[in-house]
Amino acid sequence: MNILVVGNGGREHAIAYWLSKSMPSGSKLYCVPGNPGISVIAECAGIKAEPEPVAAFAKEKQIDFAVIGPEAPLCAGVSDALREIGVAVFGPSKEAAQLEGSKDFAKQFMVKYGIPTAKYQTFTEEAPALDYVNAEYDANRAVVVKADGLAAGKGVIVAENRQMALDAVKECFGGAFGKAGARVVIEELLEGEEASILALTDGKTIIPLASSQDHKRLLDGDMGPNTGGMGAYSPAPVVTDELMATVKELVLDRFLTGVKAENLFYRGVIYAGIMVTKDGPKVLEFNVRFGDPETQAVLSRLDSSLCDALYKTAVGEVDKIDLVWSKDTTVCVVLASGGYPGTIDKGHVITGLENAWKAGAYVFHAGTADESGKVVNSGGRVLGVTVRGQGIADAIKKVYEIVPMIKFAGMQYRKDIAHRALERLDK
Repeated sequence: MNILVVGNGGREHAIAYWLSKSMPSGSKLYCVPGNPGISVIAECAGIKAEPEPVAAFAKEKQIDFAVIGPEAPLCAGVSDALREIGVAVFGPSKEAAQLEGSKDFAKQFMVKYGIPTAKYQTFTEEAPALDYVNAEYDANRAVVVKADGLAAGKGVIVAENRQMALDAVKECFGGAFGKAGARVVIEELLEGEEASILALTDGKTIIPLASSQDHKRLLDGDMGPNTGGMGAYSPAPVVTDELMATVKELVLDRFLTGVKAENLFYRGVIYAGIMVTKDGPKVLEFNVRFGDPETQAVLSRLDSSLCDALYKTAVGEVDKIDLVWSKDTTVCVVLASGGYPGTIDKGHVITGLENAWKAGAYVFHAGTADESGKVVNSGGRVLGVTVRGQGIADAIKKVYEIVPMIKFAGMQYRKDIAHRALERLDK
């Protein structure tokens, strides 16, 4: 079997790594565009992750099965282009990808099919949006302002008060997020603890994966600006069996009902960002792909074949998947460039990668490049260091023993990943 992974981040490195460990004997693994870490296990081609070049590459390499990692290629229609030439694809259609590509589309979908979520309004002009914030929110009340389209994880602004919300609205309509901010969603701030719920679906059946929790804020104590994610761990203790059953009924099953009713072609993973509120779980957002860095934590606990699970999803046989999860806990710590999430300081040589692997970590490349045979940092989030441990305390201890083995100028990371899980142990 010839297998293609589309993408070049930590999520795609994790997917490629676990595919390489579980694909049929004699299979060949490719990745476009890939990264230095992925190139160790797959043949990479530095082409754009767009419909025409990816389809042409798939024809040339006689690809049988493709896994699309990021949201942008899905929203651009790469999955549709591959299916048209007979490739089995893990990833929803361009139409279905609007569930992430447009926050307004997703909110309308949730409301229509009774999926619990925050109250919201959508605006296409600045003045009415400003009027709405002034009329509906007290001066010191927090509010969430979202650019409707894809903004590389940076289009969600948690405004701590009304003035910050007004500034955020102006920022969106002022072009800070490009076309993504031409439409703006304003919604109430949900309070509680977040959890990431991922599930495989072929549009007929839906099965949840192991739970996880992401850390969006840059600094310890959940302080500082929002990022694409500074770390994750699995499982998330906040997701009890009772809560998962509720999420399955109120979110995942209703999502599947909506997919069927709207005739959306959906074969892939659905990510529901959940806020566990005093009134029960509510959906913050839908993503139409694996989360990053949740993927690193979740897939590193999968003891059954990832290749089998993703391929059966791609061919419409989710009902035949048997997932086996390790009882171990995993913790992933993201190592980021200096300046992230603002202007990053890049081009610095990274050392210690081999030592970290030898010490027992999975080190997945997210923002790296090869310069004259040396690996350097090239993006905001550079590496994800993931370990398995016997319980959360053990996994935390191990990962923070290994992280300092890796070094590059300006490297920053949070030192409290999985703190909420530890707090629950202390109660």
